[in-house]
This record gives sequence, structure tokens and C-alpha cells, in this order.
Amino acid sequence: MEESRLRTYSPQTLAFLGDAVYSMHIRDYVVRTANCAAHKLHSKTIRYVSAKAQAQAIDVLKEQLTEEEAEVYRRGLNTKTANSAKNASLEDYHKATGLEALVGWLHLKGDDERIVELVEKAIEINGKI
Repeated sequence: MEESRLRTYSPQTLAFLGDAVYSMHIRDYVVRTANCAAHKLHSKTIRYVSAKAQAQAIDVLKEQLTEEEAEVYRRGLNTKTANSAKNASLEDYHKATGLEALVGWLHLKGDDERIVELVEKAIEINGKI
């Protein structure tokens, strides 16, 4: 996607897409490492996709972001949302939204290699299964 068009997307839109992309990568990892019943797969997945887990991951990952990636993360972090955190602090929820916006932006940019790199690091940060 052209950079000029990519900049037109709101942080909420990027986070909406990024949530799905991040979750898909995590689910792929969980299924490949733990062939078990669906309810167990779901429990293992939550360990990585919860707002708290995403916030822990981005706290470490943000030091490894490029300047452009950090700006996209900050836009997502600072966005006002109509939703509220159900099982997380508001701070963790905003950090998770920032990470999801970054993943959505990377996906639209076509940088799947970078997404995989960040997701693999997030898995390490949150502890492998």
C-alpha cells in the first residue's frame, strides 16, 4: 500500500485489523506447539493476546521499534476509544491498542516479516508454552 494512503487510516482502524492479525499469529503458534482440545488452545492463546500480555510485550519491544513504528505505536496508544478494558487496567488497554495499531499498520504496509519478528519476541517475553 502506498505510504500516503497508509497514513489516512485512524489508529482505531489499524488496531481493529492488528488485533485480528496478532491473534492469528498467536493462534498459529499455539496450535503448532500444543495439539490439544479447543478449550485448552483458547486458554493458552489468552496468555498471549490479553491486554496485560500485550502491554508486557510492548514495554520491552518499544525500545526495538524504528522511529516510524514508534510513531504508529504512540498514535494507537494515545487514541481515545469508545471501549473500555474488561479485565485489564486502562493503561494496559491503551498499550495493547498501540501494539495492535502497529501490527495493523505493518500488515497494510505488507511487512509480514516484521510482524512475525515482533510476535516471536512477544511470545518470548510472555513465556513460551
